[in-house]
Amino acid sequence: MSSRLRDRTSCQPKLHNHHYQVTTKTAVAMPNHFTETLTCPLAELATNLSDSELRETAYEVLVGACRSSGVKPLTFISHSEKNSGRAPALTSTASLQRSLSSTAASNVKKALGLKSSWKRQVSGESDSERVKKAVTIGEMLRVQMRVSEQIDSRVRRALLRVAAAQLGKRIESIVLPVEMLQQLKPSDFLNQWEYEAWQRRNLKLLEAGLLLHPLLPLDKTDTAAQQLRQIICGALEKPLETGENNELMQALRSIALSLACRTFDGSVSETSHWADGFPLNLRIYRMLLEACFDVNDETSVIEEVDEVLELVKKTWVVLGMNQMLHDLCFLWILFNRYVVTGQVESDLLFAANNLLMEVEKDAKAMTDPDYSKIISSTLGTILGWAEKRLLAYHNYFHSDNTETMECVVSLAVLSAKIMVEDTSHEYHRKRKEIDLARERVDNYIRSSLRVAFVQIMEKVKSRKRSSKNQQNQFPFLSILAQGVSTLAFSEKAIFSPLLKRWHPLAAGVAVATLHSCYGNELKQFVSGIGDLTPDILQVLRAADKLEKDLVQIAVENSVDSEDGGKSIIREMPPYEVESVISNLVKSWITTRLDRLKEWVDRNLQQEVWDPRTNKENFAPSAVEVLRTVDEALEAFFLLPISMHAVLLPDLATGIDRCILHYISKTKSGCGSQSTFVPSMPVLTRCSTRSKFVGVFKRKEKFQIAQGRKSQVGTTNSNGSLGISKLCCRINTLQHFRMELDVLAKRVTSHVRNSESAHMDNTADGMGKAFELSTTACMEGIKQLCEITAYKIVFHDLSHVLWDGLYVGEVSSSRIEPFLQELEQYLEVISLTVHYRVRTRVITEVMKASFDGLLLVLLAGGPPRAFHLQDYETIADDFKSLCDLFWSNGDGLPADLIQKFSTTVNAILPLFHTDTDSLIEQFQYMTLETYGSSAKSKLPLPPTTGQWNPTEPNTLLRVLCYRSDETAAKFLKKTYNLPKKL
Repeated sequence: MSSRLRDRTSCQPKLHNHHYQVTTKTAVAMPNHFTETLTCPLAELATNLSDSELRETAYEVLVGACRSSGVKPLTFISHSEKNSGRAPALTSTASLQRSLSSTAASNVKKALGLKSSWKRQVSGESDSERVKKAVTIGEMLRVQMRVSEQIDSRVRRALLRVAAAQLGKRIESIVLPVEMLQQLKPSDFLNQWEYEAWQRRNLKLLEAGLLLHPLLPLDKTDTAAQQLRQIICGALEKPLETGENNELMQALRSIALSLACRTFDGSVSETSHWADGFPLNLRIYRMLLEACFDVNDETSVIEEVDEVLELVKKTWVVLGMNQMLHDLCFLWILFNRYVVTGQVESDLLFAANNLLMEVEKDAKAMTDPDYSKIISSTLGTILGWAEKRLLAYHNYFHSDNTETMECVVSLAVLSAKIMVEDTSHEYHRKRKEIDLARERVDNYIRSSLRVAFVQIMEKVKSRKRSSKNQQNQFPFLSILAQGVSTLAFSEKAIFSPLLKRWHPLAAGVAVATLHSCYGNELKQFVSGIGDLTPDILQVLRAADKLEKDLVQIAVENSVDSEDGGKSIIREMPPYEVESVISNLVKSWITTRLDRLKEWVDRNLQQEVWDPRTNKENFAPSAVEVLRTVDEALEAFFLLPISMHAVLLPDLATGIDRCILHYISKTKSGCGSQSTFVPSMPVLTRCSTRSKFVGVFKRKEKFQIAQGRKSQVGTTNSNGSLGISKLCCRINTLQHFRMELDVLAKRVTSHVRNSESAHMDNTADGMGKAFELSTTACMEGIKQLCEITAYKIVFHDLSHVLWDGLYVGEVSSSRIEPFLQELEQYLEVISLTVHYRVRTRVITEVMKASFDGLLLVLLAGGPPRAFHLQDYETIADDFKSLCDLFWSNGDGLPADLIQKFSTTVNAILPLFHTDTDSLIEQFQYMTLETYGSSAKSKLPLPPTTGQWNPTEPNTLLRVLCYRSDETAAKFLKKTYNLPKKL
C-alpha cells in the first residue's frame, strides 16, 4: 500500500477506529438473500482476451518488472534441478526471493481495518508449515495467480533470453509480447496447439495495446497501424514464423516498436507504451491485485499483502499506473470480493469504505479525463449496489447489524459526493449550502419506509383474509394505524440514531413519510364510500391517534433543529375530518367518470356500426353513452351537498373527455383520403398501338368489372354495407352533436334550481360545458364524409374507374359503368345518412369523383392514350357525371356543382388543344417557372397533384397521354421518357 495509507494507521478518523473495533468482535454480516455478481466497471476490451490470458500476461509483466528493477541477475532453474532439491525455489530477483518467514503484522491490513487471518490460526497452521508451502514471495505469487510451474519456468526462460538479447534495457523500454514471440519456440511448449494459443494471446495483446486501446490515439492515416493490423490478422489465421531472420517478424518488431514509442510531441520515447492504455492496463492490473486474496480462502486477504503490493507496484512503469489508479482499482477489488463471496466478510466492506476515503482525496487532485471515466463507472456500480439496499434498508438491516449498515451508508454517500464533484467543477459555487449526504440519506429513509409500510399493509391484509370474521372491511385501516405506530417507534430507537450522523432530522423525515403513506391509504378508503358511517368514524379516530404519535416524534426530534421542526411539520398536512365530505364528493366524481369511461369502451367494443339497428340509423352505443352521462348528472344533483356549482366543472370536464374519447374511437380505423387514392405511375410517352390491343384490353377490363360489380350490395366490408357503416358513424356523430346542445341546457337548468342558484356565473358558463365535444363532432363528420367519398370512388368503384375508364379505345370504355354503380351508392347514402349532413356527404362524393376523373386523365398510366377527337367524348362523360349529381334539380344545387367543377372545366380544353400549341405552352410555362436556368434544358416539373391548365406538370401529363407522334418525339427528345413501364 502507499505511504499515505501507512501513515494513516496512527491517526485514522473516528469512523476508522470504530470500524476497526467492530471487526475485532464477531461482526454480524448482512443477510445473504442471494448470490450477486456485479458488472465490472472497467470498460470492456475490444478484443476477446480471457481472464486466464490476462492473468498470464499480468504474471509475465510482474516477473519482468521485478527482474528489471532487481539488483541480482535473472536466473533460470530447470524443473529437474528444482524438484531434486539441488537448487532453491524458483526465483528471479531479490524481491521475489525474499523469505516469507516474517511474522510482522501487515501495515496495509492495519490501515484498512482488516484483522489478521483468524481462520489460519483456528486451523492450527503454523508459520513454519506455511513457509514450507511457499518459501519465497515469488513462489507464493505464482500460486496466488494460479500460474503453473511449467508456465512459470517458460516465462523466466523467455525473460532470460530477452535480457540477453536486449542487454541493458529495462522492462519499460521493450514491447514484451514481441520479445516473447521472438524468444519462445514451439519446442518450449508441450504441443503445437499450446504454442499457437500462446502466440495468439500475444498477438491479441499487441492488437489491444497498440491498435485498440493505445495510450496515444492513432491517426486514421497511420500506415504503420494498418500494416500491424494486417500482420496480426494474418498471424491469427496462420501461425507466425518467429525466426530472427524472418521478414514478417522483423516487420512486426519494427512496426510495434514505432507505435509503442510515440509521444504527444512527436519525439521518440525511450518508454514503450504497449500496455498502458485504458482499459487494458486496468484489466491486467486487476489480475495482479486479485493475488492479494488467499487462493484457498476467497474472503481472506493474505498476511503477506504488504510484500505482494510492493512487488505489484513495480509494474506501474509498464502499465502506466499511479497511486490514485491503484487506490481506485484496489477499492473495486475489495468491494467486489465482499459482494461475490456472499457478503459474509464485513472486514472487506469496512476496508473498501476506508480506502474510498483515500480515493476521495485522490479525486480532488486528479483532472485526467480517463481517470474521471473510471472513477465514475466504479463508484456508479458501488453506489448502485449500496442504494439497492439502502432504499429498502428495513429488509437488509436490523438491530444486530447496524455497524454494517453504517458502513454501507458511508459508501453510498462518499461515492455520490465524489461523482458529483467530479462531474461538476462548479458544484460548490452553484450549490453553496447543499448537503449531498443529507439529500441522499433523506431519500433512503423515505424510500425504505415506504417499502416497510407496504409490507405492513400486506401483512394486515393477509391476517384479515385468514380471519373468520370477514364481514367488516373498515377496521383494516385501524389495524394498519397500530402497525405504522409500532414501526415509527422502532425506527426512532434503531435506525434514526445511526442516520442522524448524516441527517439531523432523520426521525422527523421517517414519521413524515409514514404520515404521508397512511394518509394516501386513508384517502383511498374515503374514496370508496358514499356516506359517513360509525365504522368510518372508527377509522378516522385511529388515524387521528396515529397522527398525534407521529407528530410527537417529529417534535421531539426537531428540538435542536434550526427551524424548530417547522419544515417537517409542513410535510405532514393534518387528516382534516372537516374536509372529508368535500373529498368524498370529488372521489365520487372520479369514480363516476371512470365508470363512464369503462362504459364507453365496453360499448365501443361491442359496436358493429349497423345502421339497421334503429330508425335513425345511428349506433346503439351512442344511446347508451348519452344515457349514462345523463344518469351521472342526475345522481350528482341528488347528492346532499351545497357545493354543486363549485364541483360541477370537474364533472362536466370529465364527461367532455369521455365523449371526446368516444368521438375519437368513432373516427379511428376508417383510414384517410390517402389510404384509398392509388399511387401515380411513372411518366411515359404514348406509342402507336394496334386497335386489336385495345380490344383485348377492353375485353379483359370488362371481365374484371363484371367480377367486381357483383360485390355491390353484398355483406362484404368493401361493398355498400361497408359504406353504410361509415354512414352510421356519420349519423352517430350528428346525433351526439344535437344531444350535446340539449344536455348543456339541462345542466344549466339544474344549476339554477340548486341551492347554489345565486352563482349565476357558473350557470351561464354551463351553456358551453361540452363545447370541445361539439367541435370534435363537427370535425369528425367532415373527416368521415371525405373518407366515405374517397372509399366509394377510389376503392369500391376502382374496377370501373381506375381499372376501366378510358382503358384502350376511349369510345369503347366510357364513364357509363362508373355512373351506374355510383348511383347505387348515392341511393344508399340518401336512404341512410341524416338529412342534416346528407348534402355534405354527396358533395364530398362529387368532389372525389371529379378528382378521380382528373387522375384517370392525367395519371392513368400506359393503358390510356387520348386523341384530339376524344375531347368531345370526355367532355360529354363529364357532363353526364355532373348531371348525375344534379339529378334534374333533385340533387345538389347547380351552383355547388359549378363551384367544384371549375378545375375539371379548366383542364378539359387542353385535350382539344393541338400538340404543337401544347408543347409551346409547356415550354413557355416552364421558362416562366424556372427562369433562365431552363433555357439550355427544360427541367422535369415535379408532380404536385394540384392540377391547373397553366401548371407545367399538368401540361406535361396531357402531352404524355397524347396519342400523337409529335408529342412522343418531343417527350423522348426532351426527357427520354420510355414507351412503357
